[in-house]
Amino acid sequence: MKTTVEELTGKEKAAILLIALGPEKSSEVFKHFKEDEIEAITLEIANTMTIMPEIKNGVLEEFYQICLAQEYITEGGIGYAKQILESALGESKAFDIISKMTNALQVRPFDFIRKADASQILNFIQHEHPQTIALIMSYLKPTQAAQILSDLPQDRQSDVSRRIAIMNRTSPDIIKEVEKALEKKLSSLMVEGQMVVGGVDSVVEILSSVDRSTEKSILEALENEDPELSDEIRKKMFVFEDILGMSNRDVQLVLRQDIDNKELAVALKGSTPELQDLILSNVSKRLASMIREDMEFMGPVRRSDVEEAQQRIVNIIRRLQESGELIVSRGGGDDIIV
Repeated sequence: MKTTVEELTGKEKAAILLIALGPEKSSEVFKHFKEDEIEAITLEIANTMTIMPEIKNGVLEEFYQICLAQEYITEGGIGYAKQILESALGESKAFDIISKMTNALQVRPFDFIRKADASQILNFIQHEHPQTIALIMSYLKPTQAAQILSDLPQDRQSDVSRRIAIMNRTSPDIIKEVEKALEKKLSSLMVEGQMVVGGVDSVVEILSSVDRSTEKSILEALENEDPELSDEIRKKMFVFEDILGMSNRDVQLVLRQDIDNKELAVALKGSTPELQDLILSNVSKRLASMIREDMEFMGPVRRSDVEEAQQRIVNIIRRLQESGELIVSRGGGDDIIV
């Protein structure tokens, strides 16, 4: 049995802390953990039979000191935190706490290009191997990655998307090598590498930010290359045509949002008769008649304008999903829940 806090692993400390916090507070903390972390710590909690009072108090004290250090760093940076902690706890203890904090606050890989313009980044990476492009894009802001993906040659878009989706974990050494090479091109500062997780969620977030044409093209290409992966991505996304699977009540909820009638007419101009009927059946007869007249008399509409109008409505639906006001079940699952 370990008798001092110093002997404990990080996982053991986390388990003791959560036990000490109690089930209600611990459940809130668990919401911020990844699934594998929850499994590991839950197993550790299950295996923790007896906690000596001095061990529990030591873990709580260390946690409190780290929270204080975080507050000091936020207020005045690491130097300020170090100075305050040295005065309160001594040089050795302050060093231990700051070391833990700086490890936790390690700079995100490729952080030096996250503030760069997407077109500039594209110039530096477009001729790289698709796997390298996928690795870099996994760390960019979704809006940056979306623009880069849209501007890549069409034959590379689906390849890069697929590589992001199936990416699991990449060695820190490989990340450092890629960073160094990119750093030379951008003449920027080097940052430390970390483990990377791409995955389906990452590519969904990126595809949700690209224009409709690019999104459709990539999903169709993925359908041919990897139907299972394409289906998994589609299940996590919502596109304009998916409104057909929504109930009248959900459609009405969407239409109550700030949607301009002219924009709705443009969006419906490029949709199927079935989708037009569904949406217009959920507005007043007078408004439905006005929108149909607008659609009839507006003449030919550019595809890009239709897609932009549809995307704005999709963004509203996705926002309602994120806020929990609308939950859309896809792929033959449960019914839609509001």
